Amino acid sequence: MGEVKHLCLVKFKEEVLVDDILQGMTKLVSEMDMVKSFEWGKDVLNQEMLTQGFTHVFSLTFASSEDLTSYMSHERHQEFAGTFMAAIDKVVVVDFPIIVAKPAPPAAPAAA
Repeated sequence: MGEVKHLCLVKFKEEVLVDDILQGMTKLVSEMDMVKSFEWGKDVLNQEMLTQGFTHVFSLTFASSEDLTSYMSHERHQEFAGTFMAAIDKVVVVDFPIIVAKPAPPAAPAAA
């Protein structure tokens, strides 16, 4: 099947210190070899009608669905999931195989 993406759209509770959650998530994935990459971001357009209150997105890439399963069932992930779930008001999670429709252009060579 190839690479798999784990995508979470999140609306945090009002009182949550989001920076603490972001630091915890970054620490977690840095310790998990099965995570190929981790990106996150915050909505910049604030189009409430389209975002339905979701403000943050978390994207993790895995080499295979087996690596995703290993991550999801790992003790460290399970521990952090309790903290994460307590901090959110709403979440949508989608796991899907990556199908590249337009590859990223090659990186420009570094200046000497």
